[in-house]
Amino acid sequence: MKQKNLWKKIGTWLFFMIMNISLLTACTRKEDASDTTAEDGEKVFYYGDTTFNAENDESDVNPHNGYSGWACIRYGIGETLFKYTDEMEAEPWLATGYTNVDKNTWEITLRDDVTFTSGRVMDAQAVKECIDHLIEVHERAKGDLKIQEVLADGQKLTIQTKEPVPALINYLAEPYGCIIDMEAGITEDGNVSGTGPYRATLVETDKGLTLVKNENYWDGMPHLDTIYVQTISDGDTMTMAMQSKELDAAYGLPYASLPLFNNAPYTISSVETSRSFFGAMNYETEALQDANVRKAIAGAIDKEGFTSVLLEGNGSPAVGPFPANFSFGDTTVYAQPFDLEASRALLSEAGWTDTDGDGYVDKNGKKLSLRWLTYPSRQELPLLAESVQATMKEIGIDIQINCTANHLDYIANGDWDIYASAFVCAPTGDPEFFFTTHCLDTSSKNRGGYHSDKLEALEVQMSQTFDVTERAKLATQMTQVILDDNSFVFASHLKMSIVSGEGVTGLVAHPCDYYEITVDLDKN
Repeated sequence: MKQKNLWKKIGTWLFFMIMNISLLTACTRKEDASDTTAEDGEKVFYYGDTTFNAENDESDVNPHNGYSGWACIRYGIGETLFKYTDEMEAEPWLATGYTNVDKNTWEITLRDDVTFTSGRVMDAQAVKECIDHLIEVHERAKGDLKIQEVLADGQKLTIQTKEPVPALINYLAEPYGCIIDMEAGITEDGNVSGTGPYRATLVETDKGLTLVKNENYWDGMPHLDTIYVQTISDGDTMTMAMQSKELDAAYGLPYASLPLFNNAPYTISSVETSRSFFGAMNYETEALQDANVRKAIAGAIDKEGFTSVLLEGNGSPAVGPFPANFSFGDTTVYAQPFDLEASRALLSEAGWTDTDGDGYVDKNGKKLSLRWLTYPSRQELPLLAESVQATMKEIGIDIQINCTANHLDYIANGDWDIYASAFVCAPTGDPEFFFTTHCLDTSSKNRGGYHSDKLEALEVQMSQTFDVTERAKLATQMTQVILDDNSFVFASHLKMSIVSGEGVTGLVAHPCDYYEITVDLDKN
């Protein structure tokens, strides 16, 4: 018994030694976040984040590169012409207003008191150069904006589109719309000159970045001199870093860790967002070309159990892409309910039965085995995979989980059957974004090759409709189309939380999920 206790003590000691080494590796730039000032008297801040990495298509802070605009705007480097209120309505930011001259023409008036961190004044010519470059190199922005020509005259910017783009103002508030100085250029490591309260002095993919205050920021003086953003993909490591004051604040902590920070000196800012966990079907997979198989899969995902148990109430079961608290939320659409018996019957109808008694269905001598592809940086995606694997086994489908940071490589190679991701489905405050991004023939993220004549026709109507109420009705119809096809299966909508340590103010979660480091951030 004494020997057993000795080994137990040694094991405990080794565990804490390993965790301490992990923390030192993750937080090499600091000793204790409670030390607000550095040796030279500067005010410093340490921020842990799970998302700044190539895995999330955020390899730098250049908004014209993939989804790196999210990093640009989240970390206070870049700003857009318009931004979103708490109700996800677009309002002026770097602009002061706009006029929709006709269906294809928009006149935007710019602020006259903004300079880039390069020192250049932001006028319409600078904005034109930025937008011209954006639509030249960024396929998603090019498809969204459909710009024919941008004209500059002093502080007046005129955008002419090739066809009506009713949601143009909303798209201009998307992170790829951060206005950067193209004269200053984009560095080899993906750094840019923006208009925000901070500028990056060091950008390291998968590691983090260093920010310093913009002394000439147009909307007030930033409170912090230096901010270290640290990419920490392991949830336990980030949790311990917050507990030991290695970090001042953290975004992306596991939901299971949040109860540890419910009381002072910590504060938690949480908000319902349109970020959804959902799976997309690969239509190249022969078994998934069968509508009954897709329907059976949709009916074998326990959304209630996943959100209530594994998400610990930090989310809500999803019907479609939009949460009910959005004005165009999915309150009147129907998705396949969780019903294992019905799923078994659907598989049998499709010719999939267990002929050899091994617990899995087969057809023509081949077991129904599907590759579930996902990634680890969103802490709960691996939990969703395990939940699905368990319930699919009950209906006889073998789920092979591939949870990897290299998920984009597997997508490119076609080595997947169902791809589960976390995506903000309405980051522009308008429903069209999800469909144009994921569901159409021209969509950049239509990775499974989904096609629907009906959906394509509805999108033509949506693209011509300016009335907000009519757009919401069309969004409902379009949602029902993809749910009827079971091309996408939505598991949950997420509540996003940011944990702040002692004395931290001005760090507030937002429904769009990308306003984080702002001029208001401070630590006393």
